[in-house]
Parts: sequence; C-alpha cells; structure tokens
Amino acid sequence: MTVTTPETVGATRGLPSLGPEATRLLRLLDDTFERWGIAAGARPMTMPPLLPAADLARLDYYDNFPHQAVLAAPLDLEKRLTTPFDGERGHWPAASLEPAGLGLPSASCYAVYLDHQGRQVADDTLVTVCSWCFRKETHYEGMRRQLGFRMREIVAIGAREHAEDHLTAFTARVDAFAEAVGLPLRREAACDPFFDKGGSKALLQRLTPVKYEFLYEDLAIASVNTHRNFFGERCDITLASTGGPAFTSCVAFGLERWLSALTRRHGGWEAATRAVLDAAGPVT
Repeated sequence: MTVTTPETVGATRGLPSLGPEATRLLRLLDDTFERWGIAAGARPMTMPPLLPAADLARLDYYDNFPHQAVLAAPLDLEKRLTTPFDGERGHWPAASLEPAGLGLPSASCYAVYLDHQGRQVADDTLVTVCSWCFRKETHYEGMRRQLGFRMREIVAIGAREHAEDHLTAFTARVDAFAEAVGLPLRREAACDPFFDKGGSKALLQRLTPVKYEFLYEDLAIASVNTHRNFFGERCDITLASTGGPAFTSCVAFGLERWLSALTRRHGGWEAATRAVLDAAGPVT
C-alpha cells in the first residue's frame, strides 16, 4: 500500500490535503496566533472567501499582483452546451463562463479593509482574521507553495503610531516564539508594489521598506507589513479623532508554511507539535 502525506497529496496542483496530525498542529498554531491578537485587543472576525473583483481592482490589486491573481466565474448555462467541459485538458473553456466578477484574494487583510470602507475608526483599532487565500504560482510544492492556503492576520487600523507600534510589538513576538520552538528565522526586507512606481511614496518605500519577511531556510512563513495610509485613502477609512485617513499595518502567518518549516526542523508531526505546545502552552 502506498502511504501518502500532506507533502505529496495534491502537491503538483497546489492543493494538498492535511491528515489528523497536520490538522491538529495547524489548529494549534492558528489558535496561538489568534490568541496573541485577542490579547492585544483585536476583534476576531470571519471574512468571505471571495471578494468583488471591482473592489480589488479599486485597490490596484490586478495592477500590482497580476501574476498571483485567481478569479471565479459561474457557468453560462447556454454556452456550456456549445463549449462543454474539456475532459482531456481538465477544465471549462473560457467561452463557457460568465464574466469573472469575483476575485480570490491572495491575503486575508484585503477583506478587512473593504469591510471597514466608508467608516470612521478609533485610533487603536485591531482585527484578527483567518481566511483562505489563493495565489497562482509558477510551480507548487507540498505545503511550501500552494494554490490555496490559510493565512492568519492581525490587522491594525488607526493612527500612524498605532500602526507602527503594532509591527514593532509583533516583530518581537514572532522572534521570541520562533526561538522558543527552535526555528531559526532570518528577517529580510521585501517589497510590495502598493504605490505608483514613479511617485513619492514609491521612493519612500525604497528608502524605508514597508514589508519584512521571516524566512526559514528559503521560505517566508510570516511577515510584518505597513501600508501607510494607502488603504485608508482608497477605502475612505477615517479616524474618529481627526477625520484624516487611517493608517494600516498587519502581521501575517502562512499556516501551512509553518507546518512545513516545523516538521522539516523537528523531523515529524509529534516533535513539531510538542515544540509548539511547550512554547505556547495549551490553548483552551
């Protein structure tokens, strides 16, 4: 009998399944990260898995991340009869679909900003969510690189100081947790193209990075990100204290990537789970 693991089932399609041991560890990690957010004052929320493509386009998502974009469209009930499912290639032809009006976001925080659009917020607003995210990749590899995966985020919306302090606090927390679970991480500056490449904000981003990734070997398993007031302006999220656009930042955890890193480091599910339990304590 062939024994399969989450690293091999569906790996080439970017859609691996998780067995009981992996599921237990994923839930333990997510509960731990969510608990950090709640302890800091974050409101836990649940966001939809799909977002209107028009809203994502308004946030320049399809200009900034076209290589990652995944769209969803319903079948055209009439055209499907003349352009049926292609069994040989394993897909529906584009001609048999209605226009793709829904997008599958590549990060959890987009839904948070869209949920707060047109609203005034307190200077120290925090939200935590865990959502399915989707990214088209050049290749897929077990739990390291997936088409669909889960991302826990803790999102700050409010004053500039609040957004900055959020990242400082959680950078220290990620570093401490990684050391406690025996996972040597290195922190590297990265770049997210949220700003017009020719604009002053793009120059500022090059001088002061807006994203830092935490890497195990060659794999980014977490990141801290500041967007300054980009989403505050685009989503018309304003501060109740001043009326000005809110600043935002987030800390993100790719849960399946943590599973991959921990099991590679510790050699298996039991040892990896024990390391997390010892570091985080039982989650009730």
